[in-house]
Amino acid sequence: MNVQIEIQLIAIVVALACSTLGVFLILRKMAMMADAIGHTILFGIVVAFFITHDLNSPLLVIGAALTGTLTVFLVESINKTKLVSEDSSIGLIFPLLFSIGVILISLYAGDVHLDTDSVLLGEIAFAPFNRFVVNGVDIGPSSLYVMGTILIINIIYVSLFYKELKISTFDPGLAMALGISPGIMHYSLMTLVSLTAVGAFDAVGAILVVAFMVGPPTAAYLLTDDLKDMIFLSGIIGTISVILGYWTARIFDVAIAGMMAVMVGVVFLLIFFFAPDRGLLSIMRRKKRQKYDFAQISFLMHVINHEGAEDEREELGKNTIHEHLGWNKEFVKDIFNNLYSSNLVYIEDDIIKVTEKGRDLAISNAEEIVNGI
Repeated sequence: MNVQIEIQLIAIVVALACSTLGVFLILRKMAMMADAIGHTILFGIVVAFFITHDLNSPLLVIGAALTGTLTVFLVESINKTKLVSEDSSIGLIFPLLFSIGVILISLYAGDVHLDTDSVLLGEIAFAPFNRFVVNGVDIGPSSLYVMGTILIINIIYVSLFYKELKISTFDPGLAMALGISPGIMHYSLMTLVSLTAVGAFDAVGAILVVAFMVGPPTAAYLLTDDLKDMIFLSGIIGTISVILGYWTARIFDVAIAGMMAVMVGVVFLLIFFFAPDRGLLSIMRRKKRQKYDFAQISFLMHVINHEGAEDEREELGKNTIHEHLGWNKEFVKDIFNNLYSSNLVYIEDDIIKVTEKGRDLAISNAEEIVNGI
């Protein structure tokens, strides 16, 4: 298989594995926990290495996964005291365990291929050179099989416990009433997050793991309210980011993992601005439209309130109404023209009048506003 294809396949599998669980981290408002786990697993890896003296030992994976679970436990234990907030708890535990891991490496593992640069940035370009050989037959990169196995585990976990994850994520109280343990679901999820992070550790590094766990799910959240669709879209966004990142890195001859992380951010920003319903531009247009619609109703109500009054000519005069509304003259002209074209108002003897259609519209909308309050 071509090395270029292998690199992209490894990254895509990592993106899918991370984004599948990342959806639930985002919905549980635990995005920064992914960052914490992605770094603190270094401590577990180092400790396990001191025990086994073998970088390929499965105990490294176990140690990292246990450290991830320990990170969650310590953060929540501190948070439950109510003396500090959850983000402060993460800010205390994350640097503590990660720093201990870095110190242990610098003191006792300086001559071992285990360094903080590879931990943070990774080097996915080298991942295909670590081959998986069975009976003398090369069947592909080891990372692809490791992350493929983890992806399958994640998919099976989410599929089997989809209902439990969904209920415990959105309503822990209801979950307990239904006999579902939010605690068990929480720690099982965090254990898999740890396992996924350590599986991707050597190939892509901690930064890209965090990017895949947070970026695609957050972008998907801006596109849909359906949980299944969110998981699916998250995977697609992660895959697109991988492909764009790889080929952009090739063009500019820069770090592949770093560019993939950049593309996660770029794709997120595009969705952040241009998402149909929740994008920033859509929200701005909707607010502008709401402001304009409210101005039209206000205009109609002003006319209704002053029609037939002694000051009608002054309040509703086509050249003076803007002064009493306190609006810009051009804005009032624009509002009037739109209402006039819709047959909601008309002019009689230089005085603005409201049609029956306009009266019905204004009153019905005013009632909706009052009822909404």
